[in-house]
Amino acid sequence: MQQGGSIAPAMNALDMALEQFDATAARLQLDPGLARVLRVCQRELAVNFPVKMDDGSVRVFAGYRVQHNLARGPAKGGLRYHPDVGIDEVRALAMWMTWKCAVVGIPYGGAKGGVVVDPKLLSRPELERLTRRFTSEISIVIGTLRDIPAPDVGTDAQVMAWIMDTMSMHQGYSDPGSVTGKPLSIGGSEGRTEATSRGVIYTIEQAAQRLGLELKDARVVVQGFGNVGQHAARILHETGCRVIAVSDSRGAIADPSGLNPADVLRLKEETGSVVGFPRATAIGNTELLELECEILVPAALEGQIHAGNAERIRARIVAEGANGPTTPEADVILQRRGIVVIPDILCNAGGVTVSYFEWVQSRDAYFWSLDEVNTQLRRIIVRAFDDVARVADDQHLTLREAAYTLAVRRVADALGTRGIYP
Repeated sequence: MQQGGSIAPAMNALDMALEQFDATAARLQLDPGLARVLRVCQRELAVNFPVKMDDGSVRVFAGYRVQHNLARGPAKGGLRYHPDVGIDEVRALAMWMTWKCAVVGIPYGGAKGGVVVDPKLLSRPELERLTRRFTSEISIVIGTLRDIPAPDVGTDAQVMAWIMDTMSMHQGYSDPGSVTGKPLSIGGSEGRTEATSRGVIYTIEQAAQRLGLELKDARVVVQGFGNVGQHAARILHETGCRVIAVSDSRGAIADPSGLNPADVLRLKEETGSVVGFPRATAIGNTELLELECEILVPAALEGQIHAGNAERIRARIVAEGANGPTTPEADVILQRRGIVVIPDILCNAGGVTVSYFEWVQSRDAYFWSLDEVNTQLRRIIVRAFDDVARVADDQHLTLREAAYTLAVRRVADALGTRGIYP
């Protein structure tokens, strides 16, 4: 895929997640028994399920739902439809979700799921049948008080609606709390679509303030023009930043004078890609990541900034809109070069934060206004950033190291307090 450079050959997403955890456990001098528990995922469900296609044929798809840890509450995590979904990736994403929920103080554990499929190659009826059958297969582990799916790569509010309806049919009553990220018409939350992007923006604002960086006319590069990337680009543009380059799975475009993300989105909706935008220059993904800018937002897939390109990154702030876009080797290089990385478990936690708001609203049948949602989101993200920055300053750590220190300690404390059953 052009959307991303390759992950370093010797390290997949799970290798990255484990290396980050092991370093944190050593720094915290974590009890070895607790470390062994937190190093592995608690539950893993792999399913192979049939789907009848529009032409009458039957295909078998593989899918997963993994729960990393439930010490702080029910599991929470996205569900992705992508041809490269694999069990190690899902394990890593579930672990990252545990730390993400802990660092912002949301009472969830981490989970993740996926189906090995390219949703762009399915018709809408095929996508619905696949979603409903997959939901039936994993219904033994998901539910309002057990594990709550949400949209991710390749899924959206409509997919969540099908999941909710399937769960409700199984139970015999409407259960809007069984998913988040669903449409407003069936109990979704105002502000959920843009929530991850707004969290990215709030952390960028805090990081820029720490650096004394003026955001007006700051140059921004956004890798990935899906839900997170497009909204982040638009909001940064509206705040006065200059978005000089964006990319999607088909390619990248650049314009030093600035792109209007709303216009780029219209082209993408018409043609399926940002490529071909008038007055913009087509460039490769590698070149996009290495453009000189103040703010780089990797919002595509894992492992995009690695040992092979970290020396050529020319941003002052890397704001991780995606999960795991920077490898541990690249972290060391970026730190040495004075580039501030806002870690994924903090930077893109706005999505799970508003998912929590949606879950609470669904359970209470009482709904908040958009202003209330965004006010509470900003409060939680800014508080979490301040907590992380304080640990970073006090212990002379990077923001990632500080975020992991906070998150792992909180989960370990919860696990230690609950004890080991029986």
